[in-house]
Amino acid sequence: MIRLKSQTQIDGIAAAGAIVAEVLATVQDHAAPGISTGSLDQTAEELIRNHRGASPAFKGLYDFPGTLCTSINSEIVHGVPSLKRRLEYGDLLSVDVGVRLHGVVADAAVTFAVGEVSPDADKLRRTAIRALAAGVEAARPGGRIGDIGAAISAEVMLAGFAVAEGLMGHGVGVEVHEDPRVPNFGVAGRGQLMRPGLVIAIEPMVVEGSDRIRTLDDGWTVATDDGGLSVHQEHTVAVTADGPRILTAAPATVATRES
Repeated sequence: MIRLKSQTQIDGIAAAGAIVAEVLATVQDHAAPGISTGSLDQTAEELIRNHRGASPAFKGLYDFPGTLCTSINSEIVHGVPSLKRRLEYGDLLSVDVGVRLHGVVADAAVTFAVGEVSPDADKLRRTAIRALAAGVEAARPGGRIGDIGAAISAEVMLAGFAVAEGLMGHGVGVEVHEDPRVPNFGVAGRGQLMRPGLVIAIEPMVVEGSDRIRTLDDGWTVATDDGGLSVHQEHTVAVTADGPRILTAAPATVATRES
């Protein structure tokens, strides 16, 4: 069942989204060679809980142990933070985080480079940023969910990459995962009708080689089947009468800039 959100709920999700954006920017500032993903997780949880009424939305969700999902290089999503896992120069680090605030939830992700990465890795990262922007632009009332996936996959395919098999966005707002599913591929004009009040997480997960995926032995981390690099970009977006409203973009966040 799709839950359309009131203006009050959307404004509340945007308030949670501002904390999400702050967390992502802070994690980027702290991420450096030698830093553990576990320490980044601790920094993120402390920052979130310092906001009155806010809590990590992922921690304990389906028994997930962390505040952040931290996925490195070939890991696509759901990477488990660890004090034993240290970043290395040239890594691509994908960070996904959700914040619950006064009964509503916002969710976003970003991939950034630890130091400098190869030109191909940087192209992959920038492609996902453009794909997210294209997906957000397609989230308009009167359109269909397929419009979003078609826009994302067109941008990805143009760059010579692929979207990860079976991984997709979702409704969000009261719960972390709600209806509808929001695939990263599709046919324009097909799928669920988008109406004002729909709030969705749009999240391209882009891979450089095969689109096939596998789950690692920890039972959480989803990685590329062929070991190819992967990137993940995500925003929580409200469909409004005036067009798409990004709810996880303030303050200005690494999730939408190409620099």
